[in-house]
Amino acid sequence: MILALIEHDRGTLNPLSLEMLTFARGLAAEQNLPLEAVVVGGDGRGLAGELAGQGIARLHVADHPRLTDYAPEAWAHTLLHLIETELPQAVLAAGTDRGNEVLAHTAARANLPLAANCVAVQPGEPYHITRIRWGGSLLEEATLNGSPKLLTVAPHTIPAEAASGPAPELVSVTPPLDDRDFRVMVTAREETRGDKVTLVDARVVVGGGRGVGSAAGFASLDELAALVDGAVGCSRAVTNEGWRPHADQVGQTGTRIAPDLYIACGISGAIQHMVGCKGAKHVLAVNTDPQAPILSKADYAVIGDLHEVIPAIVEEIK
Repeated sequence: MILALIEHDRGTLNPLSLEMLTFARGLAAEQNLPLEAVVVGGDGRGLAGELAGQGIARLHVADHPRLTDYAPEAWAHTLLHLIETELPQAVLAAGTDRGNEVLAHTAARANLPLAANCVAVQPGEPYHITRIRWGGSLLEEATLNGSPKLLTVAPHTIPAEAASGPAPELVSVTPPLDDRDFRVMVTAREETRGDKVTLVDARVVVGGGRGVGSAAGFASLDELAALVDGAVGCSRAVTNEGWRPHADQVGQTGTRIAPDLYIACGISGAIQHMVGCKGAKHVLAVNTDPQAPILSKADYAVIGDLHEVIPAIVEEIK
């Protein structure tokens, strides 16, 4: 059996889990094994309908009075409990912050190796894997030992595809959690404004770098994003200057995005930033430097001053 960790936030499915399930289905099919999944927390029970047609035979719903929000060690202990009782050959999660964190805790507790951000797997003993390393600048070929195999799937590298089949059978699980499992957990939240499109969900992202020049310089980028129902992002240099909050940062240490179009304005294209936007289907770069590294990754480029180009695009749209 292949076991997949379904990531959710208080009952809201993380779509990257669907990409992971596509990967997991292929791995299970190659070995003629059933695919099963687990959601941690009773509020994940309602995801069964959304997971119909994903090829999942059984959905284990781990419920516990203290599982009211995300707690990485509690999630990991839940996986360990299922590993001991269900004996899966492999355990997969999406390569998100949470997915990597939970499987890292699981690996440490079980004294097993973990392969993060995989893009391909050839099953066998050991598994032969291909994974993204060094911020997306290279692919590593490696072997993965241990039983079960623990791996996460790199985000935005495998399109989510539905399979045929009914909703999975629900199986209730009560993991044996203790105080140690709740040393770290979400206890409060500072919610962002709900009327704004988020970087993760936006079909168009307008990004600004050091070339924007100031916090006030983002006004035209904000206006363009509003016109196309998009979101504004930025590079790390911008957050370092204090022009935009860290929540707007796109990159290896920020948010990873996958819009239909990414408009990068005044961004040089450091590898750490490109890791964050590599999932974009199309990239339009606006830069005064024709040798800027981002131009080698862009589908389209305008060589010019963003303070002239972006207002011109805004007026044309209007």
